[in-house]
Amino acid sequence: MKCALCYEKECRGGKDCTGITECISYERDDLGSMKASAAIEARYYMQKTRLEELILYSREMGYERIGIAFCVGLEKEAEIIHRILDKYFDVYSVCCKVCGIEKGEYGLEKLNPCEFDPTCNPIGQAMMLDKKNTQLNIIIGLCMGHDILFTQKSKAPVTTLIVKDRVLGHNPAAAIYSGYYLKNRFSLDE
Repeated sequence: MKCALCYEKECRGGKDCTGITECISYERDDLGSMKASAAIEARYYMQKTRLEELILYSREMGYERIGIAFCVGLEKEAEIIHRILDKYFDVYSVCCKVCGIEKGEYGLEKLNPCEFDPTCNPIGQAMMLDKKNTQLNIIIGLCMGHDILFTQKSKAPVTTLIVKDRVLGHNPAAAIYSGYYLKNRFSLDE
């Protein structure tokens, strides 16, 4: 499969290039998510922000308890999002440095070898939110790799609201919109 390199995208018109559609069967839980997503798209296309869609989706799904796993570097954003979501749901948030485990305990590389440097703890974040029985967990700026571990260990479904990109103001898509990055960093022409 190399759909990203296909210029026709005949699937938009109903063509099945894969031959696997007869194998796809949405289970009850999956179908609920598909219905909620379709309803939001049909009712609010190009009208709502991702944050507003998150609220609408969670309400469509009947979620009452929402978890936030955030990077300490985005603590202000996490606070604002927590306060907004708190108007609609029972919200729990957990910082990436939960438990204060020193990187040296795991032999991890440190920014400054002479100082205490707590590691991020995505598995601990997932465990803490699981203890609160969250029904949906939201990632706000977890490090590359930590977001993967959190998603793997979370019992609740996970969505990412903010992706960390320190260079591009937490907008990783900016790299593909920049002629400089495309040409000089990735050797691609626009």
